[in-house]
Amino acid sequence: MLEVAVEKRLGEATVAVAFRAGGRVTALFGPSGSGKSSVIAMVAGLIRPERGRIALDDAVLFDAAGRIDVPAHRRRMGVVFQEGRLFPHLSVAGNLAYGRVMNRLRRDRAEEGRVLAMLALEPLLRRRPDTLSGGERQRVAIGRALLSRPRLLLLDEPLASLDDARKAEILPYLERLRDEAGVPMLYVTHAEAEMRRLADGVVRLAGGRVAGLEGEAREGVSG
Repeated sequence: MLEVAVEKRLGEATVAVAFRAGGRVTALFGPSGSGKSSVIAMVAGLIRPERGRIALDDAVLFDAAGRIDVPAHRRRMGVVFQEGRLFPHLSVAGNLAYGRVMNRLRRDRAEEGRVLAMLALEPLLRRRPDTLSGGERQRVAIGRALLSRPRLLLLDEPLASLDDARKAEILPYLERLRDEAGVPMLYVTHAEAEMRRLADGVVRLAGGRVAGLEGEAREGVSG
């Protein structure tokens, strides 16, 4: 269970949201500028809220009143951005290994094989990012996040930069990720069809506030 109750002023706007997410995929859904990416960044530890609390299962990640702020690298979040952000000087295999190596995790070849099979990455291992399609790059970025053994996957509009053909290519992999990986996801999107296809809970955002909750998403309480 992810519990979020945070407030943060960003320029002239304020993001103030509270919700609980207990499903496999919880979508943060709303138009551009509604605060979706800012919420993801606060959960990841990339932006520090001014007030509130963030907890994942039994771990408190942020509590303003209790002066708790777990650093981003210790939160065990797998983050996938809109453009993938692969390292251009590394092969696909090197990119996939990066999170594991940086987190000093022992290599698990069985787990690695499952991720490679689930995302169909085996044929890409020797290639460089600049030779990949947009959909292939996103599959590699998701695989890299998974192999860092996260407690939660944070996907910030992972299909937004892709054309319709590449979106159609990668959506089945996201469904497999939802059904097979066993890692809950917080998924940012402004595409209704994408949200309906993937999410079992929805947090609708508008103007930096929660405008509605659906499915496995519940009202949050501040701590």
